[in-house]
Amino acid sequence: MKGIVFDEFNNMVEEAFGEDMLDDIIDENASNLATGGAYTSVGTYDHEELVMLVSSLSNATNIAIPDLVKTFGLHLAQVFSTKFSSFFDECTDTFSFLKRIDNHIHVEVYKLYPDAELPKFSFEEPDAQTLNLIYESKRGFADLAEGLIEGTAKYYKENVTIDKEDQSTELMHKVIFRLKK
Repeated sequence: MKGIVFDEFNNMVEEAFGEDMLDDIIDENASNLATGGAYTSVGTYDHEELVMLVSSLSNATNIAIPDLVKTFGLHLAQVFSTKFSSFFDECTDTFSFLKRIDNHIHVEVYKLYPDAELPKFSFEEPDAQTLNLIYESKRGFADLAEGLIEGTAKYYKENVTIDKEDQSTELMHKVIFRLKK
C-alpha cells in the first residue's frame, strides 16, 4: 500500500482525534510495525500496518472499524480531489468519474507507482440513473471504497444512494455497490 494512504490516515487521526491519539496508536503498535510508524508518501508498506492502526483507533475511540475506514475514505476523497484535481475536472458527475477508475485513473497511478497493488473496479450501467460498481481486491477495504464513492458524490454535489452486496470469498473480497441517482 502506498505511503500517501498512511500519511493521510495519520493526518485524519490528528485532525479528528488529536496528535496525542495518533502518538498513542503508533506507540501501541510500534513493536509490530516494520516501519515503526514512519511513512513517506512514495514508499510502499504492508497494508496490515494500516489494519493494526485502525484497530487500535477503534479500541481507543469505541468507533467500529468499518465506520472508521469509511470515514477515512471520505477524507481521502477530499484529499484526492485537491491533490489530483485534474481527474475530477475531467468528469462532470459521480458516475462518469467512477467509470474511469480502472481504465484511466489506475493507469496513471501505475505510471507513477508500478509496484502499486490497486483494487480492481468494473461496472455495469443498467440505466442512466443506476451504476453497479464492482470492487475486487485481495485486501478487504470495501468500506474505504464506499467512503471514496460517497466523497466523490459529495464533490460533485450529487445525492447518490449506495446499496452493497458482499460476494466475498476466502480468496477475494468482492463487493457490488449499487448506486442510484
